Amino acid sequence: MASSSLSLSFPCFKLKFWLTFITCLIGLTSAQLSTKFYDKKCPKALRIINKAVGDAVNKERRMGASLLRLHFHDCFVQGCDGSVLLDDTANFTGEKSSFPNRNSLRGFEVIDNIKSQLESSCPGVVSCADIVAVAARDSVAALGGQRWDVQLGRKDSTTASLDESNSDLPAPFLDLSGLITAFAKKNFTTKEMVTLSGAHTIGLVRCSLFRARVYNETNIDPSFAASMQAKCPFEGGDDNLSPFDSTTPFIFDNAYYKNLVKKKGLVHSDQQLFVNGSGGPTDSEVVTYSRNMGRFKKDFADAMIKMSMLRPLTGSGGEIRKNCRVVN
Repeated sequence: MASSSLSLSFPCFKLKFWLTFITCLIGLTSAQLSTKFYDKKCPKALRIINKAVGDAVNKERRMGASLLRLHFHDCFVQGCDGSVLLDDTANFTGEKSSFPNRNSLRGFEVIDNIKSQLESSCPGVVSCADIVAVAARDSVAALGGQRWDVQLGRKDSTTASLDESNSDLPAPFLDLSGLITAFAKKNFTTKEMVTLSGAHTIGLVRCSLFRARVYNETNIDPSFAASMQAKCPFEGGDDNLSPFDSTTPFIFDNAYYKNLVKKKGLVHSDQQLFVNGSGGPTDSEVVTYSRNMGRFKKDFADAMIKMSMLRPLTGSGGEIRKNCRVVN
């Protein structure tokens, strides 16, 4: 009996050991990140970032949306590794030159300013990738959104991907199926896609990206279309800017979803989340957020935490750039 009992328990012990080992391996990257990562290494880091972001947003409210977008465009390409910050060189074409980013992505000077201050306070400690992640959180908070705890300790990449930037960043022309696919590729659910799309409750967009919608589409409020046509002529004016959210363009609230219900989404991909209230897979979530701002803000914070954990470089991977625009 004793021999039989031992032979049964030993395989169970081995199974438990390997399950524990595998679980530890899976959690290794996230375990290397911590909200307290800089508490001893650079205790003033978060205060420096917060003040610089606050100053930048107070000077130009649009900058809050720009810094949030910078974080999105970093994380969706190669993960949250600061690759989007790298300048082109004679031998290197980075993500700034991709179609979604060229002459569009902003906030680099704010990141440069923060990096300069941090290098003076604690040289070679705080990564550019972490600066971008914290700056996005502080921008949302500065415009009225909910703060969230940012996991810290990312390293900066030494490479960037022009191809991935062109292929993986969701385009404003996508239909709903394309949006779902683009976000699923980054392991986001359809609900999380709707939540993260709420980032468009702040910020401005160029005429060239919404002209086709306001002139050609039927799923749009006629008076809204006419007002947008006045700002975006049928020909010319490609760089004319209009707010994604015409109600409260520089306040982080749920007006974006209220606008969708009223068929006042500015770009095609936004209105795809709510098509005539026909019972589509995202309609109910849009309606929920349009009625419950607290729910949206909390869900957005949770989704941003998840996004900020996309393929971070930790440990021996990457480096801590001295200058966010170039590798060391």
